[in-house]
Amino acid sequence: MSDFGDSNGDEGGGGGRFRPRSYVYTRGRTRSNVDLPLETLVRVTPQGQSAAPRLALERKKIVSLCTAPISIAEVSAHLSIPLGVARVLVGDMTEEGFLQSYKPQHAQNGERPDLKLLERVLDGLQAL
Repeated sequence: MSDFGDSNGDEGGGGGRFRPRSYVYTRGRTRSNVDLPLETLVRVTPQGQSAAPRLALERKKIVSLCTAPISIAEVSAHLSIPLGVARVLVGDMTEEGFLQSYKPQHAQNGERPDLKLLERVLDGLQAL
């Protein structure tokens, strides 16, 4: 069970901890000033490491996950938070200098992803 936003709206008894809604973490925003595709890899910076003890819980967890490059989609999955929330939090942390982002080549050039890559991803998803 995660400490992050409640995905099913069940805040009742059941012994679980209270989990704030997703919009609490993003302050109601659906976008960050930094537009990062979900496959963008992020890694903590030295500034992020030194700021970690002072960060809010969700940001502290993101810093601990990003000691090695990890995609925004993986951050979302590890923390059990919606992808949009992860994109906003990671984008904000990138803008603040706590994380460094490594955008895929197609995102840097403004191109579409390689069709062969998308086919491999689709094949992998269908194999699940």
